[in-house]
Amino acid sequence: MIKKILFLFFALTSSVAFAQKLEITSQTVECGRTGYQQPVTATFEIKNKGRKLTIESVHPDCGCTRVDYPREVGAGEKFTISMTYDARQLGHFQKSAALMAKGFKKPVYLTMRGVVLKEMQDYSGSYPLAMGTLLLDLDVLEFDDVNKGDKPVQEIHILNNSTETMAPRLLHLPSYLDATVRPETLQPGQSGTITVTLQSDKLRDYGLTKTQVFLAQQLGEKVSADKAMDVSVTLLPDLSQFEGVSRAQAPQLQISATDLDFTDFGGKDKKTTDVLLTNTGASTLVISTMQMYTGGLKVTLGKQRIEPGQNTTLRIIGYAQELAKVKGRPRILMITNDPDHPKVVINIKK
Repeated sequence: MIKKILFLFFALTSSVAFAQKLEITSQTVECGRTGYQQPVTATFEIKNKGRKLTIESVHPDCGCTRVDYPREVGAGEKFTISMTYDARQLGHFQKSAALMAKGFKKPVYLTMRGVVLKEMQDYSGSYPLAMGTLLLDLDVLEFDDVNKGDKPVQEIHILNNSTETMAPRLLHLPSYLDATVRPETLQPGQSGTITVTLQSDKLRDYGLTKTQVFLAQQLGEKVSADKAMDVSVTLLPDLSQFEGVSRAQAPQLQISATDLDFTDFGGKDKKTTDVLLTNTGASTLVISTMQMYTGGLKVTLGKQRIEPGQNTTLRIIGYAQELAKVKGRPRILMITNDPDHPKVVINIKK
């Protein structure tokens, strides 16, 4: 009897210890709706908080589900496990898989669930992006060439691809952004619109302002990185400063290139390109602002003040892995005192 109790104790302890070694974003993934014989995949994001982990198996509860997982996971590493259901049976489904690791007696269970419909409309063209079971047509907001006082609007079209009613909202909005959702609740299969309005009067600085907002499927939902939407605003400088300035007396920027190709890294981790900036005007050219719209880039400017007839070099370094992850358009913004080129954008093709 004592041996049996000790066995159960150590088995329970082993199970708890295994669960504590893993940080799982969600052990249950809602897949929403899919069509008959249209396989659907759930991806589980996991972090190994302990020492090196050897995964012995991830065993699904039926042959209708395929799993993919790494065999070895280093200490502190993040990894993913995917489960794909073949969707060959109509109706609601809930499929689980037992994750077993070397040195542990009990598994950790991962579950995917959703519903298979006889006929399923293909929304991939209109709503190519997904955040959870919300489909949408836009996950990056860019307000370009905004003048102080403007109130430009952008719309995000969304569709509820789940089996439950949703009340989507944009969270963590800064003071200069307003958002409304119509309709306020979405039934399964229903579409709606999120209207985002920029209040440019509330922006403090000219040039580039960046932030992130988060799309929640329900009221009270916690924000997470996979629901983040990048927002950029380019507020043009006050052009009144150039009134009365003779073009013959003004600085004039000449730039060697404004479109750069970073699609081929030649197998290397990074790529460097130099852009020549020349002042062909009659007074000092000042580059007051130099900003980047996205990550994946590093810039170095030789000097901010360029005298007439002089030049300087803008060195741009692109990092292959980081650029590959960028959602928006990689660009570099310069604000100058050239009345003909107060705003200059260098576009990066990736």
